[in-house]
Amino acid sequence: QVQLVDSGGGLVQPGGSLRLSCAASGRTLNTLTMAWFRQVPGKEREFVAARRSSGETSYAREFVKGRFSVSRDNGKNTGYLQMNSLELEDTAVYYCAAANGRPITSVLRNPSTYEYWGQGTQVTVSS
Repeated sequence: QVQLVDSGGGLVQPGGSLRLSCAASGRTLNTLTMAWFRQVPGKEREFVAARRSSGETSYAREFVKGRFSVSRDNGKNTGYLQMNSLELEDTAVYYCAAANGRPITSVLRNPSTYEYWGQGTQVTVSS
């Protein structure tokens, strides 16, 4: 059984940066597809980015616009979401997720693709 623990959220001013972490146990992350989602109250969980076990990445280009990047430290079995140039609209609870196998690209953005979820970490962008 895979367990994921999110951390790294906090309060940051517009234009600032945060790095979220997703510590995994039970399986090595490099055998899983890892993703990040975010959610604000009253809205559905929204895809942010994903990284396949191969290293291939995918981003929600409609709002990421080159500001975020996903990475993985195999030695620490931890995934990261580096977020730069944060905007007010990035305020949300961010969740890491992981999926077995190699989901095809068309389902990477679908939360139901992922079997494992972190507890979420709050990111607040405010001046």
